[in-house]
Amino acid sequence: MGEGKLPAHVAVIMDGNGRWAKKRLLPRSAGHRAGMKRMIGLSEHIFDRGVRYCTLFALSTENLSRPQEELDGLFALLREYFPENAEILRNKNITLKVIGDRSLLPEDVVSVIEAGERRTEGGTRGTLVLAIGYGGRQDILAAVNRAVREGKEVTMEQFSAMLSTGDMPAPDLLIRTGKELRISNFLLWQAAYSELYFTDVLFPDFSDAELDKALEAFSRRDRRFGRT
Repeated sequence: MGEGKLPAHVAVIMDGNGRWAKKRLLPRSAGHRAGMKRMIGLSEHIFDRGVRYCTLFALSTENLSRPQEELDGLFALLREYFPENAEILRNKNITLKVIGDRSLLPEDVVSVIEAGERRTEGGTRGTLVLAIGYGGRQDILAAVNRAVREGKEVTMEQFSAMLSTGDMPAPDLLIRTGKELRISNFLLWQAAYSELYFTDVLFPDFSDAELDKALEAFSRRDRRFGRT
């Protein structure tokens, strides 16, 4: 990869867990478990490559309208994996942050999330952001309402700081797995100038090598931001 072309912030829409399971005649829960394991491995590789911020779209506000049985399985995975992997992140000097509307999640899941965030506070090697119960439009609306409550006009920089990602840079590279060619209400404001990378690979099969392909493609992009 060309020197100076590594993205500081990579965001990933992790799509295709259900289809991965269906292809193997497995229940959707097996796909979500495979996706959770891959999410952990992917985040480790991203930071090994030198990326400073990684935001993973784990559960959207729209996903929360899925059948309760499927949601119960997803919440069970969060309860199972969060404590152990928060400790791994702490040992690797990685900060964990979760964005999204926590009021939409079970109270015990929120408790597990907040314990993981506290456990990893102060990590300086990088920041792993999990978007859980997150929606880009909802994030923007919350920032607008905050500005209204404060009774002031804001600049773009001030507005950006009011978003749930306000303490980190915008994503340089946004990856979507699973063949779909859209960003599905993810980081709508923040991704205005992100480089987009789409792949047919279903998320559980999105290996370290596949991530390296995306990083290599990014290194060849000429990012002019509207300039000639």
